[in-house]
Amino acid sequence: MPVMTIAKAINEGLRAALDASPTTLLMGEDIGALGGVYRVTEGLKAEFGADRVVDTPLGESGIIGTAIGLALRGYRPVCEIQFDGFVFPGFNQITTQLAKMHARSDGMLRVPVVIRIPYGGGIGSVEHHSESPEALFAHTAGLRIITPSNPQDAYWMIQQAIECDDPVIVFEPKRRYWLKGEVDLTAPSGDPFTAHVLREGTDATVVAYGPLVPVALAAAAAAAEDGHSIEVIDLRSVSPMDFDTVTASVQKTGRLVVAHEAPTFGGIGGELAARVGERAFLSLQAPVMRVGGFHLPYPVARMEEHYLPDIDRILESVDRALAY
Repeated sequence: MPVMTIAKAINEGLRAALDASPTTLLMGEDIGALGGVYRVTEGLKAEFGADRVVDTPLGESGIIGTAIGLALRGYRPVCEIQFDGFVFPGFNQITTQLAKMHARSDGMLRVPVVIRIPYGGGIGSVEHHSESPEALFAHTAGLRIITPSNPQDAYWMIQQAIECDDPVIVFEPKRRYWLKGEVDLTAPSGDPFTAHVLREGTDATVVAYGPLVPVALAAAAAAAEDGHSIEVIDLRSVSPMDFDTVTASVQKTGRLVVAHEAPTFGGIGGELAARVGERAFLSLQAPVMRVGGFHLPYPVARMEEHYLPDIDRILESVDRALAY
């Protein structure tokens, strides 16, 4: 199996989707000749032409609005938002139009639009380049939201998102773009809207997604040196959430720690905690612990290491859960 970075895996996944269907097209700022800020779309314009890989004006609302029109005409547009914090000019189109057209038309209309958003911190960037806005979109019914954490998932999940008849937002962990791993080009990673158990354990469950999955695995390895068996789950899909996999794990381990880069206040971890409390209250031996960013605007680059959850903060929460 070839070894790829996450960025290369997405590139190959987009290439496969463009090759598979003439109705698939890419659109975004600087994605053609430049290949995108992170070079994720590099080489695709030369291969498929400017009509299939479209450099758009600098206007996210126009990108999303145009994509909706194209989808209604039978195309499957894939929009790239250059940075996470730039998505908000298109927030209205996403949440009031894209998410609701299928239901508003009583199922008569389909808008198979994919929106790719590099997200999260850890790259030492400037303001509006390190946001984690997934909870804002997860609150809106009608959107599917996935986030790969490894090259295998990146390659297949982008193709599965394009094939989906619902609008899908793919949050790509930008600080993991250069993470390498094997990619099986013949075997999909399964349903993109289900969670994966990456490490079996018996003492506590740690759930993470996107950029924090490698951190969660490293924390579990460190806990093992102290004799603690930690199960690690990659959530993979933020909406819909795979509550069944998480609940089954908690019923086994009795403890749950949820970690994400976004602020804990109003975050995905709170929804998981509430659902597990409803589904597995009698199995819990400790309160559900949440690890995340602070309820502050994302800090300047020199301070982000203090803001982002790390191994120590996850282990601290695991220790608190084990103390009950």
